[in-house]
Amino acid sequence: MALLYERISTHVLEEIRSGALRPGDRVASEMELAAQFEVSRITSKRALEVLREAGLIERIRGKGSFVVKQLPNLDGVTTPLKGALRPARRGQTPGTIALLIPDVSEAYGLELLQSIEERCAEAKANLIVRRTRGRQADEEQAVESLVASGAVDGLIVFPVHGDFYNASLLRQVLDGFPIVLVDRHLSGIPVSAVHTDNVAASRALTERLLERGHRHIAFVSPPPLNTSSIEERLEGFRAAFAEREGGDHQAHQLTELRSTLPGSFTPESVQADLETIRAFRSRFPDVTAFVACEYNLARMLDRALGRPQDLVISCFDSPGDPIAGPPYLHVRQNQRVMGDKAVYLLFAQLRGESVPQLSLVPFEIVDADPT
Repeated sequence: MALLYERISTHVLEEIRSGALRPGDRVASEMELAAQFEVSRITSKRALEVLREAGLIERIRGKGSFVVKQLPNLDGVTTPLKGALRPARRGQTPGTIALLIPDVSEAYGLELLQSIEERCAEAKANLIVRRTRGRQADEEQAVESLVASGAVDGLIVFPVHGDFYNASLLRQVLDGFPIVLVDRHLSGIPVSAVHTDNVAASRALTERLLERGHRHIAFVSPPPLNTSSIEERLEGFRAAFAEREGGDHQAHQLTELRSTLPGSFTPESVQADLETIRAFRSRFPDVTAFVACEYNLARMLDRALGRPQDLVISCFDSPGDPIAGPPYLHVRQNQRVMGDKAVYLLFAQLRGESVPQLSLVPFEIVDADPT
């Protein structure tokens, strides 16, 4: 069965063969073809690119696509036309893709980057990495400059934390530019995203603490508004308590810490958060366990509270230590699977194939080293 983009490219080829389109004639645009065949602009763009690769049309920026003036021998052109961006079938390079990521660390991000780089190297694709440093302005500028340059065929984006969506990213999604998000999704935006089931992971981590006899547990995070990963982790935390209504179980929340937000990791903001944690502990002395939404907040809890023996700190993504073991009970996200899946989905988009909007990757609960 021909892929959607192959149907479009074959249709245009037949128009050229029949004389309906002659050398120098303008070919229907991406938008016109998308409307005619009821497909996305990703698909129609890929169809035109395949025709260009076959030497049948030329694409002129700002003007459109035109049948080449010197056509090749059409008897040697087979149908359906196959694109060069099919690494699994043709062994051809999928060109250049870019990864936009806030930053990387041993706790989270490094394995994700390694996985994406390895998959691109296997497919002989070029990879450009841009650090956005967690700032929306940097992310927006990177998206605009990379797409406008024409140097990249697609983007893998680790969206930054923010109170509003990146306008440049939204514009590229709506224009049909190949994009895959990793680690989180943008609610209501039709774009492929690969991440952990944060609700299930947070619930599993909280249930592990409840099973160990903790009755008063606190969830700790920056403000969760408009950051899907934090919102979902808070939802999972609450869900773990929902089945234990009554009795002496009680869920607490400390969700106004700000020092780990982009550009805020300063001695002054860290000190302010340490004081906030200590004040929270004074108000709720019955809390015996914490669920921190990230590793640095677990470290901050450790520092602020002095880690009494009866207090358990858990988190997402604690770095491994081959000598001492992980310091905290934690959710380990499978970054390698996340990276592999993101590259696979982006290549599929470049081939004009339909891809799911949401792909969940596995996680595991890892105990802290008892020593």
